[in-house]
Amino acid sequence: MSDLTEDEAFLTLYADLAREGPGASADLGWALSVAGTPATARICDAGCGSGADTLTLAKDRPQAWIDAVDKIAQFVEAAQKRVAPFGDRVQVRQGDMAALNGPYDLIWCAGAIYFIGISQALKAWRPALATGGRVAFSEPCMLPRPSQAARAFWSAEYPQITDMAGIRDRVAQAGYRVLGENMQIGAAWENYYMPMERRIASLRPSASPALAAALDTAEAEIARWRAAPSEIAYALMVVAPE
Repeated sequence: MSDLTEDEAFLTLYADLAREGPGASADLGWALSVAGTPATARICDAGCGSGADTLTLAKDRPQAWIDAVDKIAQFVEAAQKRVAPFGDRVQVRQGDMAALNGPYDLIWCAGAIYFIGISQALKAWRPALATGGRVAFSEPCMLPRPSQAARAFWSAEYPQITDMAGIRDRVAQAGYRVLGENMQIGAAWENYYMPMERRIASLRPSASPALAAALDTAEAEIARWRAAPSEIAYALMVVAPE
């Protein structure tokens, strides 16, 4: 029998995990408040993964219509199951998050905008925003005076990282203004890495060579985070077109 491919090993690791990246429901609540998202809003969860934030959005805005999109079929299927109790007002589909139709009062993108680029995504999403619409997204951010451990984490994970000024510049280049900023440090990352650690432990005894390699890579990432947990941050931004 052939071993798993690299993509199959990745998907095996992430199967049954609640999140595919750092995040916390309180941060999403903050973003909804800053954005002034109305009770009956139409919201898009762009790059929804397996639907952790889609579920939170559905609960927090029980009268809202929510569209969620992700390119990975396994994640889409998992998200559809999670939000099935909410009926037709929450839809999850497989597709390209760079090509949204709208109109949306809020586009939410947790930890996925880097796949497109901040300026590129904001420009692409502008036609999909309703009048008065907002975008909320999280992006890796280098904190001031980073330690060597923090630099080592990001050099392995996201070499193109900038500080907050760099993020603001990319927002401005897209023709948007910043309405609010928040930092995701600590708890948001624990919500991601602690379940992953348990998943790694459960898979390790029977892991094939390809899966074992994927588990090793994930363990190394967690170890780098543990070396500087108070310095590893996402900037959570709420922005609006000028």
